[in-house]
Amino acid sequence: MTAVAAPAAADEPGGLAGSALYVDPFSTTLEAAQELDGQARADAQLLGSIPSGSWITKGTPTEAQVAVDRIVDRATALGEMPVIVVYNLPFRDCAQYSAGGAADTAAYLAWVDGVVAGIGGRPASVILEPDGVGIIPHYTTLDGVQEWCQPAELDPATAASDRYAQLNGAVDRLKAGAATSVYLDGTGASWLNVGEVSDRLIKAGVERADGFFLNASNYQFTANSTAFGTWVSSCIEYVTNVAAAPGAFGECGNQYWNGGPATGWQGVAMTQYAEWSADAADPAANTSGVDSRYDLILGGAEPSTHFVIDTSRNGLGPWQYPADTYPTHEDWCNPPDRGLGARPTTETGVPLVDAFLWIKVPGESDGKCYRGTSGPLDPARGIEDPAAGQWFVEQARELIALAAPSIAPLTCHVDLTATRLGKGFGAVLVIRNTGTEAIDPWRLAWTFDGTQRLTRVIGGSFSQQGAEVVVDAPTRHSKLALGRKTLVVVAGTGAASEPWQFRLDGQACTSS
Repeated sequence: MTAVAAPAAADEPGGLAGSALYVDPFSTTLEAAQELDGQARADAQLLGSIPSGSWITKGTPTEAQVAVDRIVDRATALGEMPVIVVYNLPFRDCAQYSAGGAADTAAYLAWVDGVVAGIGGRPASVILEPDGVGIIPHYTTLDGVQEWCQPAELDPATAASDRYAQLNGAVDRLKAGAATSVYLDGTGASWLNVGEVSDRLIKAGVERADGFFLNASNYQFTANSTAFGTWVSSCIEYVTNVAAAPGAFGECGNQYWNGGPATGWQGVAMTQYAEWSADAADPAANTSGVDSRYDLILGGAEPSTHFVIDTSRNGLGPWQYPADTYPTHEDWCNPPDRGLGARPTTETGVPLVDAFLWIKVPGESDGKCYRGTSGPLDPARGIEDPAAGQWFVEQARELIALAAPSIAPLTCHVDLTATRLGKGFGAVLVIRNTGTEAIDPWRLAWTFDGTQRLTRVIGGSFSQQGAEVVVDAPTRHSKLALGRKTLVVVAGTGAASEPWQFRLDGQACTSS
């Protein structure tokens, strides 16, 4: 089935689709790099050079406003799109690995108001509450199954409706800013079936949002997420605009039985361990049956709900864990030997897919994974994993080494020696070209973290706009040959703090 339609919101100025993604020069990845050295530091600086989500997870409404404003302000100055992950629902993650969140609905929506105030009228894209639709306290599925998340602190009679009030309230507040794109949790291709997640998305307000996101912090192949997302969009279209009666989610084809007209109504459950396609030889990876079911029931109507896919760690797909080895495999939790996936982009080549994003920050741990053992070691790795959100040196190295497509190291390096000078600072920068070709003329840039101002540069000319600094090569010594170094001396006023990342001719550098 070919999805071609697009709602007007996806094409509005300032929307995510087609925008240039923002790289935060003060990301948690580059923050982690400051405490590392050697290969681990270079890995973090490489990952920090690529756009990834900026997670807003705690604090007062005012603190959330300030944090968001800083990100959006810097992105707006560059004409780029920030991707902000809003993650503070009450009982988020059902109080598991990423426990936390606001105290109740009123506190949550007040906190979202802070996020909204931080964005203002400027362009921003919001990934709204990973797992927020997938894990709902005291929830009963369309099939009448009561799900596992049943916290005693919440009233079973109101917990689910409270979650929908929280998500709908957040959508309405965020979409009041015309330049804000909002995507709701659509789970993933190996989780909820198509009809179930479509029902939840509609209840959560997806028709007033810009769409949904898939595979957040997970490892499913991009091809599988694309097929699954197209089916979810098709199911939403069918139930809301085509079906003769409301609530016809059971008529939506899904990944757990792929029969349809194209297969003579013969089908099997689809596997997560192979890439899906309409012509796959493996029946468990073949989408043609489900595709043809939607062609049949839609009758020419086109799906129009857009989505984005997290490709941060899915280059090799999911971990096919060894059978009968661990009491609980926890294949989502820091699985070994995974690789980075497709680089973030808003040019996907798929009309319904607004972007491939790195929602999960690659290199940050999923949590302390015990896989059903008493710990403290992760038995799949033989080491103790860092707590959720903390930097995981070994995993970062794996993701880079096994990236698919492969990823090249950074091709420049800056050694910085700084000195405090009265109320100002001085610094010597040694710039080295570690790439494969000469740079002529070279240009070095960085972002200050406060109110620092350059007053003098020896070895180049400079300009500064706000926190953004550019040093251009001198005319007589503009070429930086392969493997060669050049030296720049700078002086200025303000704190003598080291920039977290330098850029040479627009490309990020390692530094020490």
